[in-house]
Amino acid sequence: MKPPAPYENAVTFQFGDSPELANELLALVLAGTKTATCGALHHFNDKEPVPEAGRRDVVLDGQGRPACVIETTSVLIQRFDQVDEAFALAEGEGPYDVWREAHIAYFERNGGYAPEMMLVCERFRVIEVFE
Repeated sequence: MKPPAPYENAVTFQFGDSPELANELLALVLAGTKTATCGALHHFNDKEPVPEAGRRDVVLDGQGRPACVIETTSVLIQRFDQVDEAFALAEGEGPYDVWREAHIAYFERNGGYAPEMMLVCERFRVIEVFE
């Protein structure tokens, strides 16, 4: 399913690595709890380029349907072991220790984890929610 105008050419993505996690994280975004996200720098590519401040992306639900539009407000590329508590809390998934363990497990499932791995740390705001 394509995003509605004017977002038909926007980058589209799902949070997480399963339909269940995509829906869980999307719910946090829609509730206003999750205002940040991160990914391994080496996972970004032409289909999902590194975000830039001001860019608007379409977030898909766990079934691949357009759910909302987010606008990137800031991007910081840094090592995993440099992510601070404020950023982890902005991800909305719990306290720092919970964030750290969940992200280590996620990265181990998706190509490997290392404390010095480079992350793209993005802060965003919701622009539009689709019906």
